[in-house]
Amino acid sequence: MNSAFATPTASLDDPYYYLTNFRFVVAWVGERHADLLAADELAFLEQFKTLPQASQALLVRMVMRKGELFRLSKLRYTEVGDSAEAIAPLVALGWVEGDPALSVDELFNQLRLAELRQVFADEIRAAGLSASSAKTVLYGTLASQLTHTATLQTWWANAPDRVVRLTIMHICDRLRLMFFGNLRQDWAEFVLTELGLQRFEVVPFTPQSRAFQSRQEVDTYLALHRLRERLDAGELPVHLHLEVPPPEDNRWLATRRARLLLQLGRAAERSGDLALALKLYSESGSSEARIRQLRVLERQGEHQAAFELATHALKSSPNETEHQALARILPRVQRRLKLPAEPSDREPAHERWDLSLPGPQWVERAVVEALSEPEAPVYYVENALLTGLFGLLCWPVIFAPLPGAFFHPFHNGPADLYRDDFVARRRDAFDACLARLDDGSYREVIRSTWREKHGLASPFVHWAIVDEPLVELALSCIPAVHLRMCFERLLGDLKANRAGLPDLIQFMPDAPVGEPRYRMIEVKGPGDRLQDNQRRWLTFFHRHEMPVAVCYVRWAESDELEV
Repeated sequence: MNSAFATPTASLDDPYYYLTNFRFVVAWVGERHADLLAADELAFLEQFKTLPQASQALLVRMVMRKGELFRLSKLRYTEVGDSAEAIAPLVALGWVEGDPALSVDELFNQLRLAELRQVFADEIRAAGLSASSAKTVLYGTLASQLTHTATLQTWWANAPDRVVRLTIMHICDRLRLMFFGNLRQDWAEFVLTELGLQRFEVVPFTPQSRAFQSRQEVDTYLALHRLRERLDAGELPVHLHLEVPPPEDNRWLATRRARLLLQLGRAAERSGDLALALKLYSESGSSEARIRQLRVLERQGEHQAAFELATHALKSSPNETEHQALARILPRVQRRLKLPAEPSDREPAHERWDLSLPGPQWVERAVVEALSEPEAPVYYVENALLTGLFGLLCWPVIFAPLPGAFFHPFHNGPADLYRDDFVARRRDAFDACLARLDDGSYREVIRSTWREKHGLASPFVHWAIVDEPLVELALSCIPAVHLRMCFERLLGDLKANRAGLPDLIQFMPDAPVGEPRYRMIEVKGPGDRLQDNQRRWLTFFHRHEMPVAVCYVRWAESDELEV
């Protein structure tokens, strides 16, 4: 089987557009992931098709809303009609609980203040509260006394409404996860596409183009996700870390697991449990976790352990971010151990400009206005221009249909973009793209890609900034050799190196032969200082003799401006 992704054709003019989208996901998962589904999940896919359209629509409306409890009176939709009639088949299937037991917390969330005063009239009088007490006062007084659960009719015999509970959200979340490959994206992705706010590249796929290859991988993802939710809700890492799933061969899930361990470690460190933090950082194994582990060891006075870990890390070809941090930590540890310090590379002196401008105002815009000249215009580009040119030149490689890279119609970019093996899996194809910088064909490739792909979602091309005139100026003024060096550095660590680029670029298209025709400018406002990723780019530019300056701005006093 070999075809291409195609988004559903629902229109927002269709009152059932959301149902069309949900049916699309159900069919997609059923066709491509049936082997990963349990019996109840397969039954859901089949039974959903047999429901009346109104019941299908009401179910999807509930799935798309927040929470699992709903007042029936608030489930009113013109296309659904009578919600009590539409919900009956859902109750019969057990997908909705028609009269669920409610805790006092759930009751307070569902009922209005006036209704709560009716429900708890006797309790309010017994507690000596005023009949006009606020909802927070009622809850603070009554919640500790009312620890049981009961149906709404039991709480309130004369309730004029029903509260129902959706019971199959776990199945719908699993379907959404298997479709998108994450729980970050939701049903709104369809709506954004239908509104024309997002358009996506059409990528060929095969049966292997799916996020998960086994049910265990889905379960592991969900377990990691729930643990992160519980951490965010305030549960302690000392308990949560015991439930972290064991390592798996799946590198994508291994990365997610390492990230969770890092987050648990940071929470343990903040709470003062440094022994647990060290354990979690060590188990995470990521470069960021290793640096945090070293800093904790320093705080504990474990300088010998820190020295051994830092030395080992330095020998294991760390990325630039980790290398920069190690270059700061290791000399400190060596001094503590009275060891001779290794000579370190000194950061080159950056060309510095100092400007006094009226303000305060948006500092980058102020510098653009101050430095721009008709023959030497300045543009605010930050991290968008060089990465955008890279994305345009290498578009076919970035959107290559490799297994595990694309598995649904709503990808901004490949799912493995920041995995360690992303570039290695595509190295020959990237080399072929970069070779166009050597033979001069890159300009036409970038131009044609800009025209053909304009407006499509991309992890590198921000169309609002990288417009056609800016692209033309860049192609005219930035030498191909400079672009190649920058693109190679991007490929060295896409996640870290796509950030930290200078804020502005100035073009000098009419400069004499042999003189620079562009200059990058990093802007620092009052009290601002260079960040580590910016320092790494500046050092790179100096090493390769690429024109760059750091512009420090201070706001002029009014009397200075008058003079």
